[in-house]
Amino acid sequence: MRRPTMTDVAREVGVTAKTVSRVLNDDGPVAVETRERVMEAVRKLGYQPNLMARNMRVGARDAAIGLVIPEMGNPFFGMVAGGVESVVRARGLTLIVGSSSESADLEQSLIATFLARRVSALMVVPSATSDHRHLRTERVAGLPIVFLDRPAVGLTADCVVSANREGARAGVAHLIAHGHRRIGFIGDLPATLYTRRERFQGYRDALDDAGVPFDRSLVETGHDQEAAQAAAVRLLALPVPPTALFAANNLASMGAVLALSRAGRRDVALVGFDDLPLAECLDPPLTVVAQDPEGMGVAAAELVLARLDGDKSKAQRALVSTRLLIRGSGEVPASR
Repeated sequence: MRRPTMTDVAREVGVTAKTVSRVLNDDGPVAVETRERVMEAVRKLGYQPNLMARNMRVGARDAAIGLVIPEMGNPFFGMVAGGVESVVRARGLTLIVGSSSESADLEQSLIATFLARRVSALMVVPSATSDHRHLRTERVAGLPIVFLDRPAVGLTADCVVSANREGARAGVAHLIAHGHRRIGFIGDLPATLYTRRERFQGYRDALDDAGVPFDRSLVETGHDQEAAQAAAVRLLALPVPPTALFAANNLASMGAVLALSRAGRRDVALVGFDDLPLAECLDPPLTVVAQDPEGMGVAAAELVLARLDGDKSKAQRALVSTRLLIRGSGEVPASR
């Protein structure tokens, strides 16, 4: 069944489509009785105006905000989106979300789609290899653009990021405080990814602070849970294996938990970066450096609203703090 059109409404009332348009857009004089008959026909037929087409026609911005995230299945980004929506909804704005699947090309395509429908603001969690110089014209024209979790590349713009380096430093220092000197690092791919670089530097900072020599053989990578599990298995198979692991994101943590569980290893300490659902139900419960993804989304949304309200100050960089949640896995003492 086809959707009713403006022409159908006009035919129902016995007026022109232009008259219906005037009523719906409050654009021009229309008799009170005619206005009431048009609105009654709209309700009766269930007509829905094409707001996007109207906005493009008159050059107006849509009452929507576009958000690009790398992965729909990662709960972290779902919570970021939830934080954004909790703020913008109160202002009558709709959040539209698309996933880039960590592809720079798909990210750029999604951004182009959002720009074509003239969103009021753009929010982006950059993919690993993206470049944002193509947004300079929109940025200069005044479109609010905020980057989350990772800053823009090739563009000066607002961004909201976690205290990645400081959080990782605290997590690894916690393991060192429990006697560990050989601490494996499981990070994301590529190694150039902003969050991976920052957390790896925090790992190095903690080792340097304690005078613990850095050992390249203790550094592994894995982008997803399966790859992280394999990375943990490789670390545990070293001639002199680590007594503790630092997993630098939530998927790495899940992979490490599986590797330790399947190997029956309860003597290896583990600290993860990012909290996990049911982390407290694991045995032992998982010690993590917890981010605040919802708070990140809220901070980014508030930046967007400030820009929409006329704030023209220089690009801002907001840092969202992390906190160490001590639960048990990170407190396993070094066995050797």
